Amino acid sequence: MNILTEIETRVLGSLVEKELTTPEYYPLSLNALVNACNQKSNRDPVMNLNENAVSQALRSLDKEGLAGPADAMDNRVTKFEHRLQEAFNFERREIAILCELLLRGPQTPGELRSRAERMHRFDDLGQVQSTLQRLAQREPPVVKMLPRQPGTKEARYAHLLSGDVQIRAPEAAPEAAVTHSTTDGERIARLENEVGALQKEVAELKQQLAAFRKQFE
Repeated sequence: MNILTEIETRVLGSLVEKELTTPEYYPLSLNALVNACNQKSNRDPVMNLNENAVSQALRSLDKEGLAGPADAMDNRVTKFEHRLQEAFNFERREIAILCELLLRGPQTPGELRSRAERMHRFDDLGQVQSTLQRLAQREPPVVKMLPRQPGTKEARYAHLLSGDVQIRAPEAAPEAAVTHSTTDGERIARLENEVGALQKEVAELKQQLAAFRKQFE
């Protein structure tokens, strides 16, 4: 399978979401699919796609066997459906997790559990983690765990339908070195000022002592 673009993942995720949350309105017309892609809720980032962009994404997904026109007796309006189940033979819980990753990007197991509940109820966090492990252990894998971010307790997971995800670790070391160097410089400057002040006081004391001695010569 070719790597999916951001628009293709949004179209695919929107089709999956609507099948699971509003099956009475599924499959979707092109207009309904555009509206689903451009929703402000349950989307990250929020997009503003037009019909041409969605149509082009549908053609690409159709070639990959992931989405396409739905068979229907009413041919007045073409409607579209996803074919994720046929392509991967997912369980419902796997589809729900993957759908959230397609629509919102990398997330923690805790976030996935609460957000995917509208599509599949997970009894506990362990079920989410086991589902993520199943997706990660597929051949080829469809999700991966990302490096844990500083200050966070949970690692995030990302889907791999758009290719491998590379997250750069924060470059804390150079910043720490700069801060350390700056602190040392300030300390040295302060010590130099203190030494200069002491030297000035010693010179003044010498002058006063010399003047005092002259009084008894």
